[in-house]
Amino acid sequence: MSFSPDIVERLARARADLRMGVPIVLTGGGTAVLVMAAETLDRDRLADLRVLGGTPHIVITGRRAETLKARAYDGDIARVRLPADADLKWLRGVADPADDLMSPMKGPLATERDGDADLHRAALKLVKSAQLLPAALSLSLPNAGAFALEHGLTVIPTDLAAPHLSSTSPLHPVVHARLPITAAEAGRLHIFRPEDGGEEHYAIEIGRPPRDKPVLARLHSACFTGDVLGSLKCDCGPQLNAALMQMGANGEGVLLYLNQEGRGIGLANKMRAYSLQDQGFDTVEANHRLGFEDDERDFRIGAKILKEMGFSSVRLLTNNPRKIEMMEKAGVSVPERVALKVGENAYNSAYLATKASKSGHML
Repeated sequence: MSFSPDIVERLARARADLRMGVPIVLTGGGTAVLVMAAETLDRDRLADLRVLGGTPHIVITGRRAETLKARAYDGDIARVRLPADADLKWLRGVADPADDLMSPMKGPLATERDGDADLHRAALKLVKSAQLLPAALSLSLPNAGAFALEHGLTVIPTDLAAPHLSSTSPLHPVVHARLPITAAEAGRLHIFRPEDGGEEHYAIEIGRPPRDKPVLARLHSACFTGDVLGSLKCDCGPQLNAALMQMGANGEGVLLYLNQEGRGIGLANKMRAYSLQDQGFDTVEANHRLGFEDDERDFRIGAKILKEMGFSSVRLLTNNPRKIEMMEKAGVSVPERVALKVGENAYNSAYLATKASKSGHML
């Protein structure tokens, strides 16, 4: 029968569990680990973990390990052995760089160099996809099935989950309706919903662009602070408005509004990055200290929406070469790049300079 959740639905359940502080169980290769997100872990569950025995680890990304001067023997991740006296404050200090400058010495941190790290790597991917700090507490479980059943925990077989952790969820159109906007009265809003339970994405279609010609298009990542609040720390709001106005003047175009706040790390982590910028780090350095890459967004989502709407070629409004590269790889040709240089001010000039020098933006 079809009542049991499939692997995509179980992954959505696992993300929700991690965000609430509920443990999950990952299995694979004849082994299993209990996993908890460091950000949402509480004292009671940490104490109960100690009772189980064994050697718990806090798993962090290679980026975070570099900041903490911990050896990442697994390359992209590091499995840090949990000291016997480590409390919740210590765990949060390893996971969250907020107090790195005030308390730079977190160690010495002893990291594992032997054994398979695939389950730990999958744990971090899940925690990151839940938009939490990329740090997970893990413990090997000898009788995982019985343990999960006894405690009602979600079990994720990593062999089934792996393809879904590295691919983009299929998107389906939900509804579209006429929406006159300031930039163009001939506006139409399309809603697309991913199968994996993630956030919906939107397409604002201006006019009736022909599907057999390159359409003026922009991939715009959601920016609550810039698009809604008018933040001066970035150029997102001005870019959004300028792109829509250009499409309105052109009589047609498509703006994809992708819910990938903060370059894909979520609003809470973006605010953590802003706090680090206030301490003197640039936008790339802040992301790295948090344990993220420069840019965690998946622009394949935009290509899928465009193809679903019938477009195969775009005149792309962007300064980001990575968007062009991703579009081409995903099967949407970009015969022309249209520059979009607006919104520079005294508060974001350093940010824009960093995007140009470290992320290759064509500014």
